[in-house]
Amino acid sequence: MKIINERIRESIDVKQKMIEDEEIPALIKKAAGLIKVSLGSQGKILFCGNGGSASDALHLVGEIVGRFQKERKSLAAISLNADIAAMTSIANDYGYDFVFSRAVEGLMKPEDVLVGISTSGNSENVYQAILKAKEIGGHTVALLGKSGGKIKDKADIAIVVPSDCTARIQEAHIMIGHIICELVEE
Repeated sequence: MKIINERIRESIDVKQKMIEDEEIPALIKKAAGLIKVSLGSQGKILFCGNGGSASDALHLVGEIVGRFQKERKSLAAISLNADIAAMTSIANDYGYDFVFSRAVEGLMKPEDVLVGISTSGNSENVYQAILKAKEIGGHTVALLGKSGGKIKDKADIAIVVPSDCTARIQEAHIMIGHIICELVEE
C-alpha cells in the first residue's frame, strides 16, 4: 500500500505544480487553439513519439479521428509511428534519427501541426521532425518533461511537465492530450 499511495501522491504533486505554474495551462490553451485553427483550415495533426510516447501519440490520434467525449465529424490526424513499414525502411536507409522527419517531409503542409512527444526533450528523431516541420512552414507543439531538452527551444509551443520521472511525465502528457482534445471538440 505504501508504494501505491506514494505513486498516487507523486502524480498529484506533478499536476499541482502544473496548476501553480500559470504558463502551463496557458500553453495548453494555446496549443488547442493552434490545432483548432489548423483543422478549421483543412489542415491535419501529425503526432510522433518513441516507446510510451508512441503509444500516447496513437491514443491521441484515436481520440481526434474517432471522438473524445461527444459526437462530431471525424478530424484529420495521423500518428507517424503507426506505419511500421515506413519507419523500418526509413531507419534502414537513413537511420532511426530520421524516421519521423522523412514522414513529415512527405506528409506535412504549412497549415498542419506536428505534435512531438518526448519525455526527455532530447529524442533525436522527434527533434529532427520538429526541425523539418518548421522548414516546411508548419506549426509545432511539443509535449516534454525534465528540462524540456533541446526540443523546448525549437517548438512553437513547448509544454514541459515539471518532473524528472518518466512515468509521471507520461501520465501528465496523456492528461494534457485529453484536455486539448476536449478543447478542440468544443
